[in-house]
Amino acid sequence: RSPGRGHKMAPAVQRAELRPLMAASMRLGESWYLLSSRWFSLWKRYVGYDRWDVSGVGDPNLFPGPIDNACLLSDGESQSLKEHLIAQLDYVLVPSSAWQKLVSWYRCIEGQQPIVRKVMEFGLYAKHCEVEVYPLELKLCESSSPSNVISCCFSRRDSVATLVKEIRKLFKIPAEKDVRLWSSHFDGSYEQLSELGVTLEDANIYHGEVRDIFIFQCLSSTATSRNFTTSSKPSASSYSSASATSVITNGDSSNSYGLSSSSLGRGGSGFACNSYSSRDSTSLSQPGLCGLSNLGNTCFMNSALQCLSNTPPLTDYFLEDKYEAEINHSNPLGMRGEIAEAYAELIKQIWSGRQSHVAPRMFKTQVGRFAPQFSGYQQQDSQELLAFLLDGLHEDLNRVKKKPYLELKDANGRPDSVVAKEAWENHRLRNDSIIVDIFHGLFKSTLVCPKCSKVSVTFDPFCYLTLPLPLKRDRLLEVTLVYADPQRRPVQYRVVVPMMGAISDLCESLSKLSGVPAENMVVTDVYNHRFHKIFQADEGLNHIMPKDDIFVYEVCKPSEDGSEYITFSVYFREKAVRQSSSTSGTILFGQPLLMSVPKHKLTVDHLYGVVLERISRYVKLPVAEEYSTPCPGRGPCNGSSSVAEGDIEEMEHQDDGQECREKLAEVDPCHSEGCMQIEPTRDVQPCKKQHFTFSLVNLYGTSEINSIVEGKLLKLNVYLSYAICLHSYLFLGVS
Repeated sequence: RSPGRGHKMAPAVQRAELRPLMAASMRLGESWYLLSSRWFSLWKRYVGYDRWDVSGVGDPNLFPGPIDNACLLSDGESQSLKEHLIAQLDYVLVPSSAWQKLVSWYRCIEGQQPIVRKVMEFGLYAKHCEVEVYPLELKLCESSSPSNVISCCFSRRDSVATLVKEIRKLFKIPAEKDVRLWSSHFDGSYEQLSELGVTLEDANIYHGEVRDIFIFQCLSSTATSRNFTTSSKPSASSYSSASATSVITNGDSSNSYGLSSSSLGRGGSGFACNSYSSRDSTSLSQPGLCGLSNLGNTCFMNSALQCLSNTPPLTDYFLEDKYEAEINHSNPLGMRGEIAEAYAELIKQIWSGRQSHVAPRMFKTQVGRFAPQFSGYQQQDSQELLAFLLDGLHEDLNRVKKKPYLELKDANGRPDSVVAKEAWENHRLRNDSIIVDIFHGLFKSTLVCPKCSKVSVTFDPFCYLTLPLPLKRDRLLEVTLVYADPQRRPVQYRVVVPMMGAISDLCESLSKLSGVPAENMVVTDVYNHRFHKIFQADEGLNHIMPKDDIFVYEVCKPSEDGSEYITFSVYFREKAVRQSSSTSGTILFGQPLLMSVPKHKLTVDHLYGVVLERISRYVKLPVAEEYSTPCPGRGPCNGSSSVAEGDIEEMEHQDDGQECREKLAEVDPCHSEGCMQIEPTRDVQPCKKQHFTFSLVNLYGTSEINSIVEGKLLKLNVYLSYAICLHSYLFLGVS
């Protein structure tokens, strides 16, 4: 594959072409792509995308190289996404036009497929477009052959009819045969997917629950015996395990399934599902002592529900069915009473005393219909959900059918008690519900005019109080200190630093523990065998995330004009020619290094000796007689020769050390760089074998910037990066 042309396209041109494309709005049915935030942030620095960060525009050291989404993938083989990825923090969404531009400039890492997702429309009333990052994964199997499982992905906005249509294709089920689907839950219960017109989301199938869909074929709609009861309006007992049993067959008496059933009605939503549980109906637990299962990433919702569930006046109100007489179906500010009904059924299920845990699927679906921001599976704000729920319950249960118009009066010097009573009575004339009875109150606000000194007192209603939690002043960071002495092992420290401190504070604290001068420390974020970021001393510690791997390197202190020492980073990579093709690949491994070299000694030979000394603790060098080899002449860099004609060098990162060692073992030494297969000639003379070679690469290690000519003094800036290619016969072990 030919390299991208991003290095030929001027950064200003890239910035100008991509900025309007990134500003595009999502439209239903469009394809958008997931892009690693790490790669995208490096690209933005390279082209000066953010107007406040233009110091590194066009810097070859910041050239991002091929697009690399490996940090988003849990498995390179299946290309499946990691769980719980967060937008902007882990990935950014780019439209198709912007993605095509980036690929034409930089190409993708070999072997990686683009991560493309469709834009879907969500919301019952307030429609909005959203990229479905995590489609539903369903495992399909027939009742007659449960071992034959087919895994498929569907959108949560796909209908059950779409699922049935796809199943008929996959399992070659003829149209004359009736198909019935049953979905199994992680808690051992089963639910029939009987309404073809509803979406999979409305059928209580969520991301995070890998569902087994059982397929039953019947000769006709009456061929299956069904001995269970359903209810269009669920009651408190409808959530318990009922005693009715259904034996479901597909025409073969040897294939039968006994399932205990209970009904889950959805009166307000226009459909009903039958839920079946395999649990023992006689098992009892203490009422209210009931957990809530996580539906994807809904712990924010569960925590708010548990708080409200343990508010006795509100829970008693629903358990005693007092809400039924007060539901306001006609309130334009409400939700037709559906939120109140869904919450009531959930409370009855929690306090039934028959289950130790409950999956609030129906409630989650109802909330997502009226508040689309909660319809997905990303983590949300618990207090925001609680505010929506309290407001929704209040409007659904408002006893005031027609709200009167009221004119507010000024205090005019009247006592606070009189003004407050008047304000409360006016509030109750328009808002009267169980939520008002329990949660509402009044704020007193006093306003004094700075000119005339007039005092205005008002009392405003509130439903909840938002109290800021006290923040910790200190923060505990785990960092690894890498000493300049190659014989000293890296040491991990736990350092207490100010919460709002700077990188210099981290260095000062670490200096007290280690004895290394703070001015000799460089703080880095290491990710995937390379430096994701090298921090400046005045940067805030808030840029360090909890999951970052922070390595602090001891370096030589440069002089004020920077003329004494040059500090550079070193990446380790291994080159190998793949037996299956003519292309060569490069594998990064190990931890990168930061090293300081006197500026007047910045030659290839000196760098070679410094790096060899630094890595001597980690590798076993060949014996003396292996140091000499027939060599036709010194190459352009450390005696190395160019890659064989037709080979294309590409960067790959390698997370699995075992796989790396296996690939090293497969390499023929005579194909390694620095060792060419040649015919002996009279000019061949023994020369010292080089154990690794240098390349000048970008900060991310994904692209070579320039070749290094031996014998010349290198003119480099601080923190430039080298990649050294270790020959396969050198890497024998790590101590």
